[in-house]
Amino acid sequence: MPQHDHGQPTRWWTLAILSLLMGFASISTDLYLPAMPAMGRSLGASPGVIEWTVSGYLIGFSLGQLFWGPFSDRYGRRLPVAIGLVLFAIGSAGCALSLTTTQIIVWRVVQALGASAGVVLSRAMVRDLYTGHRAAQMLSTLITVMAIAPLLGPLVGGQILVLTGWRAIFWTLVGVGFLTLLALTTLPETLPPARRSQDSLGRAMLRYGELFRHRRLLGYTGAGAFFYGGMFAYVAGTPFAYITYHHLSPQYYGLLFAVGIIGIMGANQINARLVKRFGSDRLLHFGAALAATAAILVAVAAATDTGGLLGLVLPLLAFIAATGFIVANTIVGAMADFPERAGAVSALVGASQYGCGIIGSGLVGAFADGTPWPMGWVIAAGGIASLLCAKLLVPVRPAIRPVAKPGR
Repeated sequence: MPQHDHGQPTRWWTLAILSLLMGFASISTDLYLPAMPAMGRSLGASPGVIEWTVSGYLIGFSLGQLFWGPFSDRYGRRLPVAIGLVLFAIGSAGCALSLTTTQIIVWRVVQALGASAGVVLSRAMVRDLYTGHRAAQMLSTLITVMAIAPLLGPLVGGQILVLTGWRAIFWTLVGVGFLTLLALTTLPETLPPARRSQDSLGRAMLRYGELFRHRRLLGYTGAGAFFYGGMFAYVAGTPFAYITYHHLSPQYYGLLFAVGIIGIMGANQINARLVKRFGSDRLLHFGAALAATAAILVAVAAATDTGGLLGLVLPLLAFIAATGFIVANTIVGAMADFPERAGAVSALVGASQYGCGIIGSGLVGAFADGTPWPMGWVIAAGGIASLLCAKLLVPVRPAIRPVAKPGR
């Protein structure tokens, strides 16, 4: 059975490492966002081509999760995370040494294959340790702590860019990978041998198809995936919408990006406080409605330039704040009915999210026209589709009350 409590020092150290692992999805991209225009100039590439470095990362990240999930269900969590961290460091070094955008895209795929192990398995570890509303609370807490990475990422990346150039950003990621590998040695294994899957890896991969028969699981997966399509349209599109189109400096871009992350952190804390009272499904519906409304306003602002930079920024901040009500609740909801396959379900949800992220960021690059409009309509499509999945496929079920502990 999942544990519900730990000694305080051990518990918070474990959460700190899990937050760091979950943050690899963000720092791998957010750190170099302010450098994207400079990378384009250095390598003689157009904005649309540079945006494909985000899409290349998402391809590796999606495919990697589908492998690491079943692998960890059979062999435990720590080994695949360690292998992934080594791959991440190798991919980051490859990016730093690249001479063309094609080389960067290839190494970004390798980097992402490694990073995906820590991200997908940190979620599975939470499911190993917690259940019900407590799992949603802990995921919200993890996401809040993890948000320090994208909060500081563009700010630090902007400073590294000014001081030493864009290649140093990727060397910094090499160091982060090896430091995390060192910290991993202190992390306990959360999936003991008695609870591991006996399926072969081939059989486990084939069983992904069985999961698609569950309507509610499809709803959780779709709500999160379409939202991520909009989120990565934001990640790929805002450097050019803010810096190139609205003439914001890279340093101020980092600051504006950080404001959005603070909104995500705040929403996650609100979600953690309210999930016990209202249940994760109801909060998911609220978040999806917020995202859809804000996304429509983003599209209007992008198409008409109403309000200039501020008119675009405000609905974007509301859209990304919805992350706090969508991400943790879709993950917990999806894994709730499959505790024995937490790794595989976490991988399926994550791969779907980042798969839609590939489409979202790719569409922004493919339709890049020098204006925020491609980003705007992709975000609107993602927000509306997320709301439809939540409303049509995830009927609200009551909040799960905690199990009373002996002696309390």
